Amino acid sequence: MAIVRYVFAALKPGVDPEAYERYEREVDYAVAAKMKTIVSYRTHRLTSVVRTLEGGPWDYLERIEITDRAAYDAEIKTVGADLINELYEKYLDKSKTRSVWTVLVDP
Repeated sequence: MAIVRYVFAALKPGVDPEAYERYEREVDYAVAAKMKTIVSYRTHRLTSVVRTLEGGPWDYLERIEITDRAAYDAEIKTVGADLINELYEKYLDKSKTRSVWTVLVDP
């Protein structure tokens, strides 16, 4: 059973998207790769969002596939804590962040 978390994120006003994407490639992906509970992690730049989806506008969507939600929640508080703090201090508008948890419906 695949557990996937999707995170909608918006940049803070004035943040350069190229700087954020560089941080994602150089820092965020590296930290995610060290986390034992993450199977795969990727950030996607949004190009179009249906207007009826409330809470945005967003700039990015993260897809995080994990092994176990409780273990992930515990690990993110230790291994990922500094990263999360830095993301919100420098790049992302925390007030617009939305998270959706899913379980894959197997074919």
